[in-house]
Amino acid sequence: MPEPQHHASIRDLVEWFIRDRFATKAEKLAADDPKYLELQQQFDPQAWLADAARRVSQLQVVTHSLKAIHPDAKGTNLYVEPGQLNQGGLVGSHCLPADFQGDVVGNAAALDVYKFLKQEWQGRTLLERALDFDEALIDALSLDREEAENWVRAFASITEPKGTPSSHVMGKQLYWLVGDDPTDDKNYHLLAPLYGTALTHRFYAQASPNTWFFGDHNKAARKALKDKTFFEGGYTSYPNLAVQKLGGTKPQNISQLNSERGGQNYLLASLPPHWKSREIYAPMRDAFRAFKGRPDVRRTISELKRFLETDPAKNMHTRDLRDDLTAMLVDELMLFTFDIYSLAPGWTADEKCQLALEEQYWLDPGRAEEDGEFAEARRQSNWHAAVSSRAANWLNRELNHKSPLSFGDAEHHHWKRRFEGIVTEFRRQLDDLQETLRDEDNDQGDAA
Repeated sequence: MPEPQHHASIRDLVEWFIRDRFATKAEKLAADDPKYLELQQQFDPQAWLADAARRVSQLQVVTHSLKAIHPDAKGTNLYVEPGQLNQGGLVGSHCLPADFQGDVVGNAAALDVYKFLKQEWQGRTLLERALDFDEALIDALSLDREEAENWVRAFASITEPKGTPSSHVMGKQLYWLVGDDPTDDKNYHLLAPLYGTALTHRFYAQASPNTWFFGDHNKAARKALKDKTFFEGGYTSYPNLAVQKLGGTKPQNISQLNSERGGQNYLLASLPPHWKSREIYAPMRDAFRAFKGRPDVRRTISELKRFLETDPAKNMHTRDLRDDLTAMLVDELMLFTFDIYSLAPGWTADEKCQLALEEQYWLDPGRAEEDGEFAEARRQSNWHAAVSSRAANWLNRELNHKSPLSFGDAEHHHWKRRFEGIVTEFRRQLDDLQETLRDEDNDQGDAA
């Protein structure tokens, strides 16, 4: 949807939104097509608003969700403003700023109603106005005041739990000590925790490598460290992040924001104060041999192999399970890459390194900052495609080894597409960083 232009009134905004939805639906239909005429009736402003007020009951805007606890859990979700929460000493959803983003759960087919309520006029969304029973919104929706008030109440109900408060057998529960005697059962409250989805989304945006690692501030800080010059301001780092996938190949089944993140949720390392990382060794001969050395990689390959050797039926369940296991390998490849990035840049220049050049370009991007010839060769190489192909070859070999399986080109193509997404993203981000540093060096040279 294009960005809305300035609107003279809320009514103008409402009609613009509905017209834009109609144009999207009808763009490939002829004006005399019966479906076109049907859509015209459906997207008449009053008809669409009446239908939206009915369908909004299929959605709920939430800050705390149950489905993220377990995808089959069905119970109460909550929408609670940060200011309404206990302002305790712990970090929690009460720390969110006023412009936090709420999540949406429910029927994905009704998400256009939520998009409508997110439209802004004079700095406030239509949802905010509905929650305040705003007179300007009531006047804009219908000439029939009773009808308009009913619609506004319906739209405002999107933040309210559906039905009576309830948990589910698939939810979690914990006993929380509220008294002084842990041996007395009366000193406990039984809690049914919900997932802080609004807080999770805010943290994901903040901890994303695009923000903290590739952000301008931190790039400048790393350059100052390299040049051994003073730098104003701190340096942000999130070491040992874990990635929790929610929803498998269907992240939209958990929530709207989870779908926007591709199901990825970052977890901070919760570790003892004196914990030390395991030693990370440079893969001097074969990157994928080192990759296979990771326990979770071996475990996932073994599970995928056992499943495929059963010759499962060619149905949606088989595809989903296969793709879920493959997605776990892709996530492990991302974590493996970040582990290797923690090594001192330039390790591939060691004469003992026998890695293929494409794997050197992939795993030692820091060398490009010191070695101009390496940087230029890396820039011109199609290394991301080669690495994706090597990953697919490696997975075919692992699955075929001592197995009745006999995977070939078709499977290679499928695995390659799965790996290609993350490897291409690494390339894009690293190329952007290299380009920025090169521009900064040129600017300094011109100034000198």
